[in-house]
Formats: sequence, C-alpha cells, structure tokens
Amino acid sequence: MTPINPPHRASFWREPLLHFLLIGAALFALYGLLNRGESDAPREIVVSEARVAALAENFAKTWMRPPTAEELSGLVEDYVREEIYYREALAIGLDQDDTVIRRRLRQKMEFISEELATTEPTDAELQAYLDAHRGKFLEPSATTFEQVYFSTERRGDEARPAAERLLAALQSGRAGADPAAAGDSTLLPPSMEDATPQQVAGTFGEEFVAQLDEVPVGQWSGPLQSPYGLHLVRVVERADGALPTLDRIRPVVLREWQVEQARRVSDEFYEALRGRYDVRVAGAGAARP
Repeated sequence: MTPINPPHRASFWREPLLHFLLIGAALFALYGLLNRGESDAPREIVVSEARVAALAENFAKTWMRPPTAEELSGLVEDYVREEIYYREALAIGLDQDDTVIRRRLRQKMEFISEELATTEPTDAELQAYLDAHRGKFLEPSATTFEQVYFSTERRGDEARPAAERLLAALQSGRAGADPAAAGDSTLLPPSMEDATPQQVAGTFGEEFVAQLDEVPVGQWSGPLQSPYGLHLVRVVERADGALPTLDRIRPVVLREWQVEQARRVSDEFYEALRGRYDVRVAGAGAARP
C-alpha cells in the first residue's frame, strides 16, 4: 500500500521557498482586492528636462562635480523608481493614518504659509512695531555704586550698630578717605559700574536690588540687607531704561517683526483652510481653545 504522506512530499511542504511564494501570492491577492481593476495611480511618468537638470545639480552640489552620463542615467532611474513606489503606495493607502507622513505634510503646508509672510517691511512699519512693543526692546536701567560690607556672621548683633555708626560718620564727613577700610573684608566687589539689575542680582541677590532702587543718588545710605550681610551704599549714577532708536537695533526689530508676521499669516492661512471643513469633535475635546 502506498503511504498517505510519502517522506519526499512532507518535506516539500516544509520548504521555506514554498512558504515565501504562498505569502507573496496572498499579498498579491490582497493588493488585487484593495485595487479592483486598474490602480488609481496615473500610468504616465514624464521626467522633464528641468527635473533631469535638478537631479544633476543636486549631484554636483554633493560631489562637487557634474555626474557622468552613466551616473545621470542612474539618477533618473532612481527617480522613476521612487515615483512608481510613491504612486503605488498612495494607491493602496499607505499614507493614511501614518503619524510621520501626516506631520511631514503638515510641515510642508506650514512652510507654504510662511512663504506668504516673506515681505520686507518699511521703516515706518518697523517704527510702529517698535513703539507698540517697547517692553521687548527697552534697555535696562544701569547703576554705578560703591558699597561697604559688614559681616553678620562675624559680628553677630554688633554688625548693624557698627554699620550705622559708620553711616553717620560718612554722612557728616567725619569718615576717613577709604570707607571700605572700616568695614569687613569680602570677595564682593567694592563697587559696580553701569550694572544692570540682573548683574547686581547675580552678585548681591534679588533682595539687594530692590533696596538699591530706593537709595538716593550721591549720598551714603543703608544699611542694606543681602544674603551675605549688611551694606552701606552710595549710588554714584543711575540711568533709567531707555528705548533705543530704530537705527541702532533695526536687525533685532526686523527679526521680531518677521516672526510675528509669519505667525499671523500662518494663523490666517489656517483659519481660511479650516473654514472649508465641517469639524465635529465628540466628548471632552469638543471645546475649541
């Protein structure tokens, strides 16, 4: 009697090549179901002279030389291959529900809207923008002052009375030529010149800056508190923050204007596109920000 499953027939069904062919046939059948009849992808591919020139130019930029005839032919064939795969991928919907592709297409649309905003403003427009956004461009105030330090860590409760005694002497003109010599040694600078609030805060702390703003110009005052101790301070000069002229900061104003213009045009472009759709959102996300 002949065996039901001869050994050579059983091994045939275990062949990897057969499995590959069967999987391929299944995929081909699925492709046919998804694309009943002709594919929606256009059948004609035209590689124009401009496209060939662009391929050659990109090659030259990369390799610093023009492509040979053989290389150019390879570039064209690679472009055709890419175009075919692209069209067939679209035809079977491979672009749908792909987060990477969706984001890339969104970026391309946003680039289009940004191109709409690439206009050169007039000086009058920039001046109006500067005036309307003074806070962005206002130069910070600057203070020149000197200080005498008293260590609360070393002197304890005696630090404040000692500072007040020196302050009285300084205000009456009875102090020596070097007031700092009556204070304590420190790594803090004895003075700062044209220092912005940020620079002063970086050295003496935010609390010191707030007190320094209240010190009158030209006389010794204090004692002011800092994280390091107490300070007698004399403000030599104080310059309020000022708005620079457009000529001085034109590149900065232009950059800020362009950023805001691009954002505005992009928003208007999006709203115009959104108006073409009936958007319905279910559940908690229904409220539009």
